[in-house]
Amino acid sequence: MRIPDIIIAIDGYSSTGKSSFAKLIAKEFGFLYLDSGALYRGVTLYAVEHSLIDSRNVIDEKALAEALPGIDLHFEDKGGCTMTYMGERCIEKEIRSLPISQKVSPVSALAVVREYVDRKLRELGSRKRVVIDGRDIGSTVFPDAEIKIFMTAAPEVRAMRRLREMQAKGEDVKFEDVLANVRERDYIDSHRKVSPLAKASDAVLLDNSDMTIEDQMVWIRNLIAGKFGNE
Repeated sequence: MRIPDIIIAIDGYSSTGKSSFAKLIAKEFGFLYLDSGALYRGVTLYAVEHSLIDSRNVIDEKALAEALPGIDLHFEDKGGCTMTYMGERCIEKEIRSLPISQKVSPVSALAVVREYVDRKLRELGSRKRVVIDGRDIGSTVFPDAEIKIFMTAAPEVRAMRRLREMQAKGEDVKFEDVLANVRERDYIDSHRKVSPLAKASDAVLLDNSDMTIEDQMVWIRNLIAGKFGNE
């Protein structure tokens, strides 16, 4: 099956497995994977490390806005895996931690941060043949994307997935804390003033509450075949 040079936009709630799904799609169809969430998490990590956000999630917006142009966030391919870097430093482990997860939503809700991330994504996605996951990729960043998917799953299912992922990395976390974070992020993402989380009118809904990753790959193959199978 030949697929033309298109953009596949995957939006949805936190911990639905958007990144894992997008990576597999990129690998199977020879696309470049762009992780928008990693960029927001990278900005959040910068804010935490430079004391631009406090324990109550109050952000020094002016200082952060001034710092953004100098934050060198980018992706590097390491053995077929897309890794996030801040300058020469790989920050993959730090940006996936619970402390960063607890602060990423208020940081990503800032218009200046979203503009910064959107600009980077558009630069990287301008060549097409990319798959990008996030919260507003199909609705705001790439509204003309040829394929748009909106992912969801029950909060409890997402919290358990996130818990197992964090425990596998050696983090000592409780299910209740992870579930609370998932629900808090859902609310913040859906109610922010700038580009709130919402399903684009032409996006295809994927509820993977009871699906394995193999089930999801069968689903996307069928979706792509239905659109481009005869090309």
